[in-house]
Amino acid sequence: MLQYTGYILTGVIGTVTITVSAFLIGAVLGVPLAVASRSTARILRWPAVSLIEVFRSVPNLVWLFLVFFGLPEVGVRLGPWTTAILTLGVTSSAYLGEIYRGGFSGLAQGQWLASKALGLTTWDRGRYVLAPQLVRVVSPTMATYAISLLKESALASTIGVMELTFRGGLVTQRTGDGLSTFVVVGVVYLLLSLPLAYGSRRVDSRLRAKFSVG
Repeated sequence: MLQYTGYILTGVIGTVTITVSAFLIGAVLGVPLAVASRSTARILRWPAVSLIEVFRSVPNLVWLFLVFFGLPEVGVRLGPWTTAILTLGVTSSAYLGEIYRGGFSGLAQGQWLASKALGLTTWDRGRYVLAPQLVRVVSPTMATYAISLLKESALASTIGVMELTFRGGLVTQRTGDGLSTFVVVGVVYLLLSLPLAYGSRRVDSRLRAKFSVG
C-alpha cells in the first residue's frame, strides 16, 4: 500500500483545485442572488428564490450528470474538469446566496439607520458598518459549507476527474485492497478539513473581538 500512497496524494491537487475554484465562483455569484432574493421587487425576488431552491433541491451528482452527459445532446461539450468546477460553482452560489441572505437578515436594522443618520454614503455604510458584521455572522457557516464542498468534490470522480477519490479507486482496482486504500483517502480528507474548521474558529473569534457591538 505504501508504494501507492504517493500516487493517491497527488490527487489532493485536483481535490483542492475543484473545491477552491467552485467556492470562489459560488461566493461571487451568491452575492447577486442574495441581493435579488431580498429585493422588494417580485420580478427580482421570485426568480432568485426559485433558482436557489432548484439548485439546492437537486443533488449535485444529478447536476454533474446533466451537464456532462446531457449538454452534449444539444451540442455543448465540456471537459470533466470544466464540468466539475462550473457545476459545483453554480450550485455553490445557491447555498452561499442563502447564507448571505440569512446573514443580512440577522443584522440589526438600527445600525443601518444610525449610519445613515450620521451622513455616511451607501457605499461607506456597506463597507464600514455592515460588511464587517456580515462577515462575522456568515464566516462560520461559510467555513462549514467549504468543508462540505470539499467532500462533495469527490463526486467529480464519477465523470473521470483525476482527484483524490478517483485515484483511490484506481489503486483499489489494481491492488484489490479497498480497505487500506480508502482509509488513506479518508484520512487525507480529514487532514484537509481540519485546518478549515480551525481557521474558521480563529477568524470568528477575532472578528467577534474586533466588531462586537456592546
